[in-house]
Amino acid sequence: MFIEAIVQNKEEAIQAEKLGVDRLELVSAISEGGLTPSHGTIKQVLESVSIPVQVMIRPHSYHYVYTADDLAAIYEDVRNVVNLGGTGIVFGALTKGHTINEQVLSDIIEIAPELDISFHRAFDEVPSQEDAYRTLENYRKNISRILTSGGEANCSDGKNNLRELVKLSEKLDGPKIMPGGGLSPNNIEMIHHTVGADQYHFGKALRIESSFANGFDERAVGFVRGIGGE
Repeated sequence: MFIEAIVQNKEEAIQAEKLGVDRLELVSAISEGGLTPSHGTIKQVLESVSIPVQVMIRPHSYHYVYTADDLAAIYEDVRNVVNLGGTGIVFGALTKGHTINEQVLSDIIEIAPELDISFHRAFDEVPSQEDAYRTLENYRKNISRILTSGGEANCSDGKNNLRELVKLSEKLDGPKIMPGGGLSPNNIEMIHHTVGADQYHFGKALRIESSFANGFDERAVGFVRGIGGE
């Protein structure tokens, strides 16, 4: 099973890599769901690990319908990641009708066509996840995966929707579905059995006492790594 884990700094990134995490999502302000990290933090993390790092690009936590000023900051942050040698970002933007904002996606791809993009849980706020998936499938060369809880509060509630999304992604050979939201060592076996994804996104459940204030729990990471026969 391929594991992506949230990290906030260099120390956490190094620890996660040592414990066998496959990919990192680098964020700041985790209490707000994850915002764009600072220039210095991005630089330190990219220089300290060899596994892929997806850098969150999110200027605030209010909504995903961005203003012109928001977008100016977003585009500058994307350029910053590229200039620091980054290879991936985590991003999502919606229109006022809460459909995928294709214009913004196109702008980011034009700015940095080499970046690997994870479309984040803005995907859980669209009216139709199937329609949204078919839209994102058109950008498969740039968008490798979609982080989602199946349109529900967490992956346990959204597991049946996630299963259908995984089937759709396999049928269309589009971006991978990466379940995330409420995953833990206690429920990952059940969810994986139902959903059948090949990669999963974990947050605080892999930490000591399930808190982002603490480092990674070696036993929790080891248990999750063992799911799926790997």
